Amino acid sequence: MKHAVIMAAGLSSRLAPLSYERPKALLEVHGEILIERQIEQLLDAGIPSIVVVTGYKSEMFSYLALKYPVKLIFNETYDTRNNHGSLYVAREYLAESYICSGDNYFTVNPFEDDVSGAYYAVVFAEGKTDEWCVETDDDDVITGVTIGGKDSWIMLGHAYFDRTFSQHFVQHLNAVYGREDTRDLFWEDVYLSHLDVLQMRARRYSKSDIFEFDTLDDLRAFDPSYIDDSRSPLLHHVATTLMCRERDIQSTVPIKGNNGRVIGFQFLVDSKRYALYYDDSLIEKLEEVS
Repeated sequence: MKHAVIMAAGLSSRLAPLSYERPKALLEVHGEILIERQIEQLLDAGIPSIVVVTGYKSEMFSYLALKYPVKLIFNETYDTRNNHGSLYVAREYLAESYICSGDNYFTVNPFEDDVSGAYYAVVFAEGKTDEWCVETDDDDVITGVTIGGKDSWIMLGHAYFDRTFSQHFVQHLNAVYGREDTRDLFWEDVYLSHLDVLQMRARRYSKSDIFEFDTLDDLRAFDPSYIDDSRSPLLHHVATTLMCRERDIQSTVPIKGNNGRVIGFQFLVDSKRYALYYDDSLIEKLEEVS
């Protein structure tokens, strides 16, 4: 049986304040909820077993189990461990499974019911990039990854674990899970630490096939309806208070407290930098930006 594991547990703090109000996977993009679109693409491809790993605001995902034939699993370490924690709680479903992020948007359906061999989706990034850049051999087997590069194929989108890959991966995942020094690991870090036994090919896609939205600016560029309607009560509050349009609110970035948790966000309006803190929604002017 083919499976799909959709990771939707994270905080996605870079998309503040939208991700403070709802999980990124539940954002509406071009009239569709991100994770619903992905579930429907998986079902259309004939994938019979879909697992959604939740964490942050998990109650907001409850309706999915009523609307679709999916299984919801809660990752209780969603705010203390990186995404390897989500695969750990779903480890019994990783064999012959698509590994997906709930916030990806696929313009074409990349899933199929007949897959041979483990792979990771890659797209070509022109110019400089801060993403994970892959190195491959003549058979497209991934032989290494560098963080950042230029004119490179980058890891973006879904992966597929065949049964052999999954068996070895879970062994190494079990070895690192629960340790204090591994809290920040991505599941990809676990994979890249064992390239000698964890072979995975790069599967190449057009850059117009796969999208990911890390910031409000990314989202606005892909779905222009967000320029004037962010669907965010907090940004609506900012626009009302400062008597500006939502499109005038630019360069939103999260503010983190001493414990690393996001406590608000900074933004620009008319070359002035402001901060809004979640506990009281007060807006503080910080500085002029030349």
